[in-house]
Order: sequence, then C-alpha cells, then structure tokens
Amino acid sequence: MNSKIILSSGAAVFVAAMALDAPVWAATGVQIGASGKTYASNGIQCALHPVKGFSPLVMAGLYSPKATAKATVSLNGTNVASANFISPDAQVWLANGANTVRVELNGRTADSYSFDGSLTNPNQPNICIPDTSGNAVSGALEYANSLKSYATVTPGCALNGATGQVQPYINLFDNGSYLLNVSVNNVPKTQLNGTTRKSTPVFLSPGLNVISAANGSLSTDYFVRNGGTGSCQLP
Repeated sequence: MNSKIILSSGAAVFVAAMALDAPVWAATGVQIGASGKTYASNGIQCALHPVKGFSPLVMAGLYSPKATAKATVSLNGTNVASANFISPDAQVWLANGANTVRVELNGRTADSYSFDGSLTNPNQPNICIPDTSGNAVSGALEYANSLKSYATVTPGCALNGATGQVQPYINLFDNGSYLLNVSVNNVPKTQLNGTTRKSTPVFLSPGLNVISAANGSLSTDYFVRNGGTGSCQLP
C-alpha cells in the first residue's frame, strides 16, 4: 500500500506507510498488527508537543485488551511507554526520517509499524512544519509568498486574556481585502477581511508554532514562530 499525503485545515496530516508485519487496515482509522492484539494509528498526525511545539505523533498500544494484558511500546528500539487494560495505548512522538513503532506483549509476540517522517526540505525541523522559504522578510515584517498576508517577525509579550497568562505573541495582518481564515497549530482562531478586521494578535505555545492564513481554496500562507517556553516577562 502506498503512502499518501493529505492537507487538512492548513496543516499537513501524513497518512503512513504500511507496517512491517503486514497489519490489517481497520475501518476505524487504525491498523491492527498481525497478532490481532496490538494497533497503531494508520497515519501521522500533527499535534502540540509540550516542549517542542507542532510535531509528528502516532498512537500505539493494545487492541481490545484482556484485563491482564500488558505491553511495551518502543520507538526505534527505545522504550517510550507501557500499556495495560487501564491505559491501553500511548502517544509516540516521531523522529525525522524512518520510524519503527513496536508493541511487544511478551518475548514471543510483538508487532511493528513503520512511519515515514522524512523531510521534503532541509529547512524543515520536522514534517509538520511547512517550508516558508518562499516568504520574504523586510525589516520587522515577514510577507507571505502570496503577498496576501504578513506578520511581525519578533514576538512581543502580553497578557493573553483567554488564558490569563503572559505569553509571547505576534501580529498577523491582511495585506489587502482578502478573506483569510486564521489557524494556529491547526486550530481555527479567527477571520481577517482587510476592512473591519485587518489584523489579529496570535499568542504562541511552547516550541514551534505554525500560523496559517487560508484564502479559501485559492492559497494558504504559513508563518512559523518559536514560542520558547510559552511564557515571557512583561517589560
């Protein structure tokens, strides 16, 4: 089975390569191992890592486990989690390049799943971060390749009314009269239209953040910012 790439809500969701043990592909969006006792996601998703920011992730663990079932989940030969009846699966954050996720029930039963996290561009820190090399920086502003939007380069620091926390932020602008749907780390936030709403502040989570501005199906602009620890100190 061939790998596919699907773009969803301005962020890439990469549907994975087939598993090493030829698992059955379930209708529920998971792949079941040859043993019939383990599973893994059928594709790589992009989610917020608590430190690194927007990063590739899969789930793996026990499939329909019995009360006594136990398993060890590993990534590229390193144990990352344990699974049991109460906590049957775990998040597995993937590395760049080829990844092997293994769910081992005992010394004789184990299923392996292969996920391709290869980068399409060396400028990307991971496959969830889009290539923004087509954008242009001029002074304190970064302009999208489409020229439909631009953003401040250096984050400021302000109180986020939604969280009650002091966080780094940037400002995103509509560079005309475009209808732009703004998302941050694949979560829809607001809409710009260039007239009644020309700009919006975008607060940053820890690590790398992907800000997108989609002009319907015509174009999607991307900006990548590092939110550091996700907090800052007011001057």
